[in-house]
Amino acid sequence: MIKEFQGEYRWLSNFWPVQIKYKDRVFHNVENAYHSEKSDDSFYKDFCAFEADPRIVKERQLDMITLRSDWDDVKVEIMEKLTRIKYQNLELRQKLLDTGDQEIQEGNSWNDIYWGINLETGKGENILGKIIMKIRNEIKIKNA
Repeated sequence: MIKEFQGEYRWLSNFWPVQIKYKDRVFHNVENAYHSEKSDDSFYKDFCAFEADPRIVKERQLDMITLRSDWDDVKVEIMEKLTRIKYQNLELRQKLLDTGDQEIQEGNSWNDIYWGINLETGKGENILGKIIMKIRNEIKIKNA
């Protein structure tokens, strides 16, 4: 089981540097592309594409945007699309396949029980881990 996106599994993180081409922009990582979709503001989307550091994008989003009204309805679909783009990268695709059938959980200490699992309590929906495992299974089927 992969319990968290640290150490040898840091590449599973949405913060991992990988080129994400999405909607006529190129982002430095999944995290930035994801945050860009929270708003329809083109200035904010450009900021997300330009800024390399996902921590800065994540911090500034609260000050810069009005959240799209449909965000809760579309956020999982958007995350899945962006994660799928990430694993088009051949090196990351192979790393993902090399995880075999291990369960992947986005364990964290910041109490994100929607995308991940709280490592202290073991509680969480682990939506991101499930998306990654789904994509891994799709790649395996396609490669079979």
